[in-house]
This record gives sequence, structure tokens and C-alpha cells, in this order.
Amino acid sequence: MHRVLRPGEDPDYGTVQPVQPAEAHRLTGTDRPARAHVQLMEPLAERRWFGRCAVLHDAEGRPQEIWFWGFSGD
Repeated sequence: MHRVLRPGEDPDYGTVQPVQPAEAHRLTGTDRPARAHVQLMEPLAERRWFGRCAVLHDAEGRPQEIWFWGFSGD
């Protein structure tokens, strides 16, 4: 991965697309997903050669970590 996309940019080879609040809310019921929500967001990485990332929050809603996932083209 060599670049994080800005909102509205199309995914391309070697890029990472952050999960937008509306996507997180649609899949998890909150715009501040936590580690417990990662399985619900996994389907967002549906294409080869690009990844997704999401800020995960603690029980108080504070940013805690960044989760990256996706697929290689192999």
C-alpha cells in the first residue's frame, strides 16, 4: 500500500480507502466502530489489490487504533 485515499477518490492498485462514517453506521449502527465491529466491516474490502482502514474506538468513543484489511491479487 502506498497511498491513503481521500473521500470521493476511487480505489486503485496499492491504495487504502478509509471507512467513512456513513459506511460504518450502515454496517455497525454507529459512526464510531469498535474492535467488536470489525467482522461487520470486513465485506467493505471486496476488490483485489487495495485495502480498507477504520479507526476503532474504545467504550467511551475515543479513537484507540487503526485497523487495516484487504486482499492481495494473488
